[in-house]
Amino acid sequence: MATLKYWLWLSTRKGLRSEHINRLLEHFGTPEAAYFADPGEYELLEELPQGAGEVLLDKDLARAEAILADCDRLGVRILTCGDADYPDRLKNIFDPPAVLYVKGRLPAFDEELAISVVGSRKPSEYGRRMAARLGLGLAQGGALVVSGIAQGLDTEALKGALKGGGAVVSVLGCGVDVHYPWQNRHLYDDVAAAGALISEYPPGTEPEGWHFPVRNRILSGLSLGVVAVECTLRSGTMSTVNQALDQDRDVFAVPGNADTPLSEGPNRLIQQGAKLVLSARDIFREYEGRFPRAARRARTLSPEAEAARLGRRPAAKKQAPPEKIPVDKRPEQAYIDKSALTDDQVDILLALEDRSLLAEDLIEATRLPAKRVLTALTLLQVQGYVAEHPGKRFQALARLRMD
Repeated sequence: MATLKYWLWLSTRKGLRSEHINRLLEHFGTPEAAYFADPGEYELLEELPQGAGEVLLDKDLARAEAILADCDRLGVRILTCGDADYPDRLKNIFDPPAVLYVKGRLPAFDEELAISVVGSRKPSEYGRRMAARLGLGLAQGGALVVSGIAQGLDTEALKGALKGGGAVVSVLGCGVDVHYPWQNRHLYDDVAAAGALISEYPPGTEPEGWHFPVRNRILSGLSLGVVAVECTLRSGTMSTVNQALDQDRDVFAVPGNADTPLSEGPNRLIQQGAKLVLSARDIFREYEGRFPRAARRARTLSPEAEAARLGRRPAAKKQAPPEKIPVDKRPEQAYIDKSALTDDQVDILLALEDRSLLAEDLIEATRLPAKRVLTALTLLQVQGYVAEHPGKRFQALARLRMD
């Protein structure tokens, strides 16, 4: 903890960007050494901006200690680029953040098929549908969905991945305790429960316009590839794509109508060599060598089942009322089509046949990680297929139709 305050001191020096902080670390070795350095040594570093010496001479640690107290109170983890579990994938970009603030469980990014899904804040219905489908399909195949948490396509991709029972990560342009936009405050909790909220800004930091282009390098840096769903040629999405290209990441794009402004960005990217994607399977095919199980796990749902999972009306039956996941109602039992559920949900319903179980019993019976069991249970309860009874015992309200 004593050493950590020097990381926070260095990372909060006004006027110093990530590349400047990394240069100081390269020269001095540690933030503590930079803190106690002779003032004349700062002047030897020509790469630093004008006025850097003055901010480095300010040795007040009150701000660092306040951040430590905030993180402890909020349950926020502080991860430095000197920590063993700081992702190598991010560490190897040009200007990695020296410090990250994490709310939730930090995935092992270097072992994950992490894909960023990004796009417009004011998308079309087509864009919303495609972002949700991609999030759902990626999650079903075991990919880690990474996005911002802005209204629009970020939100749709994250919600789709959560409905697919997958892990998600949101990289923020504000503190992890600051809900921006306010309308997504409940989504913040869902993301933190199923994955992590990550920011390079300390708790309490309000969003500012310039934070988001800077944030984008982390989005792409944590990922193997970036998918552009809908965006104009001059947009934050294209900023993320450009960061991805600079970092040698894969770029994917969802095609759109030639005369639609929101399709200009993806269509131009496809012209320039981005991989055209119509579904998550198109992405998984690019990584079959490294993640062979992903493409096999990804399942193609029927339009009706997919629409039910995403809470949308099936495109082919717009005149029909919205359907839930297909359930065959019979007097003696309700039957649910297993193709409309995640593998984890199927395993839990099988374990609950003709008996009620505690959550820990389900973890043992299914051999699934606790987080995945709890996520699947939550979704099954929301859908009305599992009920929780006194004593925290869970009972299935529907049977799987296996034919």
